This record gives sequence, C-alpha cells and structure tokens, in this order.
Amino acid sequence: MKYQNKPYTFVELVELKVSDLEKSLVYYQEIIGFKVLEKQENKVLLTADGKTALLSLEQRANSLPKTQKTTGLYHFALLLPSRADLGAVLKHFIEINERVGAGDHLVSEALYLTDPDGNGIEIYHDRPDTEWTWNGEFVAMDTLQIDAQGILASGASTKWVGLPEGTVMGHIHLHVRELAETEKFYNLLGFEVVTPNYPGALFMSTGKYHHHIGLNTWAGVGAPPAGENVVGLEAFTLVYPSDEELKAAVENLKTNDMNVVEENGSFVTKDPSQNKIKLIVK
Repeated sequence: MKYQNKPYTFVELVELKVSDLEKSLVYYQEIIGFKVLEKQENKVLLTADGKTALLSLEQRANSLPKTQKTTGLYHFALLLPSRADLGAVLKHFIEINERVGAGDHLVSEALYLTDPDGNGIEIYHDRPDTEWTWNGEFVAMDTLQIDAQGILASGASTKWVGLPEGTVMGHIHLHVRELAETEKFYNLLGFEVVTPNYPGALFMSTGKYHHHIGLNTWAGVGAPPAGENVVGLEAFTLVYPSDEELKAAVENLKTNDMNVVEENGSFVTKDPSQNKIKLIVK
C-alpha cells in the first residue's frame, strides 16, 4: 500500500449521501465488510482497521434518488492487501449470491458492485508494480476477463471475516463534464496523467501509481452536476504528505482563480464538474 502513504498524495475518506442510512449500513457491514468507527443520528463513519475512516454515510432529509447523465461518483475503490484477500471476498460474494462485475486491468484485478443507492464500488488488489508495463510516462491498462478460478484458489485458505485491516481507499473514479479542463485542474493539485488513451477517460496519480483518480465522460460530455439533495458523492479527501505540498496546491488553485476556502482544518475546493474535494495533511 505504499502509494496510499507518504510521500504520495492519495485519496482517503469518501463521503456519500444515502437515502436510508440503516439500509446502507447493513449493506456496507454485511456485504462489503466494514466496521462502524463512529455513529451519529444521521451519519456513520466506516473503517476497516478500527482507526481510519474510509467511508462516510449520511442520510439527508428529503433525499432524491440517484440521477443518470450527471457528474459525480463513478465508483470508489477499496484496495485489499493481497490476491488471497480478493479471493476470500469473491468466495464470500458467491456464497451470499451477490451479483458482481469484474475486470483484469493488467495492473490490478478488480470486482465491482453497486450499493442500494446505485453508488459504484470497486474492490481490488494490485499486482506488484514491478510487473506493470510502462511506455515512457504512461502505464498500460486494459479491461480483460479475470481469472476467477485463480483468484479463488489464491484465497482458498483465507477466511472472510470482513475487510482486512490493511484495506485502504485505493482510488476514486469520477464522472466529469469534460476531460481537458479537468486534467488541468488536477494538475494544479499535483496529479499527472498516467493513462491518456483509455476511451473517454483519463487516469491520474502522484508518484507513478496506476491511478489515484480516474476521470471519465461516460455520462456525457457537458453533463451537469447532480442536485444537492440527490444521493451520491458529497466529497472526498486528498491527503498531502506535507504542509508545504498542501500549501503549493492551494496557491496553485488561487493563482488560477479556482475557489478554495478553509473549513474545519481543511481546504475545500470543487473541480470543474463540481465534485467537492477536501485537502488535508495528516
């Protein structure tokens, strides 16, 4: 999990608006395997290790169903420590008859699910970065059929007891209205394109990870943001390795006339598609 630690900038907490908190909580505990870190009347923080919040669920009054053809969350992605862990969770999904999608992305093997409100979830493990194929500055990625039997065999002796403690938020993938302007925005935050030629999408990272942030226009070029009360993404947090690098990102935003404000110990901004981002140092 080196790319989700210093000296890299990475995604940590993803905040979701949900229509029914108790229904979502059952799903994320029993199906996905999260533990409750903190619970309030209308909000829950979920964790894998009992210390770090990876997902926030909040029920808003008068919430509206998820809308299509808008910007926002495509999926958030939980990175497991090993292929054996992926095998254990795949076996769990089979045993409970949970419908999943899957893809071999060359750099990783992934499973895909959708929560009760239609929010996308990826659960994956990375192949060793020494096995990734680079063409200059760009890493090779694809979507191929997974070796499900091989994954299950890897996890044959690993019992599923929920998300393993080493699970982290590996990346986030967003619907955006346009790629070029969005790329420039995330450049200001310190991210570089590592996969530029995926149809309708860009993948960006720090430190040559295969991606911390995915961006796509699959909801349509020019797609509008969802309304404030619509379920889905509320915000996500980027963790910077130092005060100096956070300050540089904030100054980049201000110099380029991007709105950024300080709230409750973090800086808050929005990308050109109105996806809300919190910038912090831990």
